[in-house]
Amino acid sequence: MPPRGDPSGGRGRGRGRGAGAVRGYVRGGGPRGGTPAGPIGLPDAASHITTVGVKRSAFGSSGRALTVFTNHFEVSIPEAIIHHYDVISPSEKTLPARLNMEIIKRLQTEVAPQVFTPRAAYDGRKNLFAARELPFGDSGTHEFSFALTEGSPADAGEGGRGPKMYKVKLTHVATINPEVLQRFLEGKQSHDNTVLTAITALNVVIRMEPSLNYPFNIRSFFTSREQKDLGGGIVLWRGYFQSARPAIGRMLINVDISTGAMYKPGAVTDVSLDFIGRPRADPTCLAPRRGFPDRERIKLQRFLSGVRVDVQIPGQAQTGRRPARVVKKLTTHGASELKFTMRDGKTLTVADYFLKVHNYKLRFPDVVCLEVGSGAIIPMECCTIPEGQIMRKQVPSEKTKDVLAFATMKPADRLNSIRKGLGVLAYGQSEYVRHFGMHMAQNEPLSLQARVLEPPTLQYGASTKIKPKDGAWNMVDKKFFRPEQVRRWGIVIYERQQRFTPADAQEMVRGFLQAFAAVGMPVDEKDPIIRYKQSNATIGAQLQAVGDEVYYKSGGTVAPTLIVVVLPEASTDIYQAVKHWGDCTKGIATQCLKSSKCSKARPQYFANVCLKINVKLGGINTVPEAKSVPALTDPHNPTIVMGADVIHPAPGASGRPSFTSLVANVDSDTAKYVADCRVQTSRQEMIDDLEEMATGILTMYQKYRANVERKAQLKPKRIIFYRDGVSEGQFQHVLDIELPQLKRACAKLDIEAKITMIVVGKRHHVRFFPKLNEGDRSGNCPAGTIVDRDITHPTEFDFYLQSHSGLLGTSRPAHYNVLYDENNFTPDNLQALSFALCHVYARATRSVSIPAPVYYADIVCARAKNHYDPDSAQMDLTDSGTQLDSKEAKDQLDAFRAGFKPLHEKIRRMMYFS
Repeated sequence: MPPRGDPSGGRGRGRGRGAGAVRGYVRGGGPRGGTPAGPIGLPDAASHITTVGVKRSAFGSSGRALTVFTNHFEVSIPEAIIHHYDVISPSEKTLPARLNMEIIKRLQTEVAPQVFTPRAAYDGRKNLFAARELPFGDSGTHEFSFALTEGSPADAGEGGRGPKMYKVKLTHVATINPEVLQRFLEGKQSHDNTVLTAITALNVVIRMEPSLNYPFNIRSFFTSREQKDLGGGIVLWRGYFQSARPAIGRMLINVDISTGAMYKPGAVTDVSLDFIGRPRADPTCLAPRRGFPDRERIKLQRFLSGVRVDVQIPGQAQTGRRPARVVKKLTTHGASELKFTMRDGKTLTVADYFLKVHNYKLRFPDVVCLEVGSGAIIPMECCTIPEGQIMRKQVPSEKTKDVLAFATMKPADRLNSIRKGLGVLAYGQSEYVRHFGMHMAQNEPLSLQARVLEPPTLQYGASTKIKPKDGAWNMVDKKFFRPEQVRRWGIVIYERQQRFTPADAQEMVRGFLQAFAAVGMPVDEKDPIIRYKQSNATIGAQLQAVGDEVYYKSGGTVAPTLIVVVLPEASTDIYQAVKHWGDCTKGIATQCLKSSKCSKARPQYFANVCLKINVKLGGINTVPEAKSVPALTDPHNPTIVMGADVIHPAPGASGRPSFTSLVANVDSDTAKYVADCRVQTSRQEMIDDLEEMATGILTMYQKYRANVERKAQLKPKRIIFYRDGVSEGQFQHVLDIELPQLKRACAKLDIEAKITMIVVGKRHHVRFFPKLNEGDRSGNCPAGTIVDRDITHPTEFDFYLQSHSGLLGTSRPAHYNVLYDENNFTPDNLQALSFALCHVYARATRSVSIPAPVYYADIVCARAKNHYDPDSAQMDLTDSGTQLDSKEAKDQLDAFRAGFKPLHEKIRRMMYFS
């Protein structure tokens, strides 16, 4: 069985706080800028309580009151002692959690039911929790040895060897007194290992029943009641997420709907043909000698690797149930060509073997076969995929739209689905929940008191001011706060002339000129050069040629400042080449447009594109009014706001790097941002080069204040650092590894700034639902909805802020955890400035879901692949996974480091990522 890991099932890393994950052992709180709790309504946090983040000292109070529902349900915690057992399977290789659950179920119900009365709850890995001490004597240890029952998916019994025996050793490792958890909820106990284990135990208890009845994926369980066929051998199932979460003074269960991608059940040949997009009537498409290309075979192999298949020879009765086999890979030849030597020394093809031994003549002997984990080779036509197998690979990008359509539900529909989910999760009927003394108070979602914050006033040109309403505002008749001049520009079109005609191109130019004038951007050139190009040549050389034309058109005096590129559909490779040329090679702003969007487009389209172009050229679209957000714009306390993120390679890909980014404002209005991006060790969450990146950005901040704003005070006095993509278990790592780097960068530049560090999480399942007629047009809570009590951490400073208006589906609030705060911000101050920063995202006239610097950091990471030469065949950054050995992985990672090209010096000062 698997080695013992995080008993909560939480991620060791992640791009956000994983709902349900619980923090590891706390070594000590240290000075965090927080104080012991005091005001009425706060838990009585004693001075000896240590926390990872800042202690909560107060609640926010600004904004209008709003009552909302949330997808949480109060649950009582057990009163009796819980016994924790370590589960070991001696000399046994790591087994899937599904099989582990089968083994423990058999042990409790048939092998030793008298021992497991009442039954214990198991996490599928190394942890078992019992409501009473198991009768193992003084040693507290007992070993069981048994076979799984006939008909089980794991039943062995091949070759006359008898059924496979499994050994399970249980050892009593701890007793858990739920009183410790109760004290933690009341703010009287630090979050230590005992609290961690208690929360883990409750999560295992509530998940046990559905784990036995449904396909599961750590915290989610999927049923076939609602499903959608995506095509390509993939089916979506509706699922239910659940997680026990500590809150102020009580324990809650967070329940949400989720979506699982499953392998389509049925014959492997049919599913394979669906995947490669060929008709099911002709399985010979899968035969190499009939033209099945290696490229498609490898793609299909990636899709099928790891899937369990049942083996059944067509037309023959099955005696007992054979064990499911796990697909390892596909053979390179069909069954009629694959030969092997029998024990008697005779050589047979796979097709001949099935005829001789099983009296079955293959219908499609030329089709590739499956090689399973044991090394056996089985013809595809003898294999079927059973229902309910989760596909633990990325869904192909072309199907993302269909996945979103299935997963997206309006708030009212989602809440109703969650209510139905309670019937599936069946807490009241679960014998495990009952035996552990847990009881859900009511089957209705929790109602809580939220607040709606006042949006900041935004300032545009000519002292024009706008007050956003419902998370959006209109820029009609408004000039940019600082419009930038378009001096010389050119247009390159990669779409065919028949689809995007010269007349379309001229109409696009007119659209741009009108939009530039409307937002106040001066344009020197009214008739830019327009050139059609084909993408079968080197993109960089083509762009360079057009740039040279623009330059010589001006008499060789002005280089182009902007190249607009019109792209056809499915043109990711051209886009990457354009961005590499502009951002890393030449330092020229580029703006890519889809031909389908800009052809005969409305003025609003060009106005939106101008939002991007202005900041790419160095302009500023809008700034928050100074008195609206004094915490950000106080002239006596110059403030720099940073956003940092890390992005990791696709699951299963080895030898590919992770990318890090740091983004920060350089102006006094926290609206103009610069960015840095680096390569680092694959799947490492903490940022290696933060000190170096921060030093560079702090230097640029001071230069901008000196040379552009002409400020007397050059150095920032406050740094607000927003960190994206960190799971709860890594909060302490941020404080131990990244905070010191930030402090060293300040010390290097003799900057004495007070630092506030905040983690912004989006990967959670907390949702808010307004009462009838109290939501926005989409049925979601209004932009600015904030919750900092009832469902938040018992002792630490955190809050949920839904800063954007809804468009489709149910909006997800961002979760803010304050880890460090030398500025001693009040909750109202920190919540207001976070909300204000959601309004300065340059690409939209809407507030966004997370503060702009964090959003930008995410975009910079996602565009890291643009730093590689697109003509280099070695730099494969596609989504497909590739398995390499450790030396190959290291060599490839070194190549990625060497091939990463930094930004051009001109572009570093611009918002190229907008």
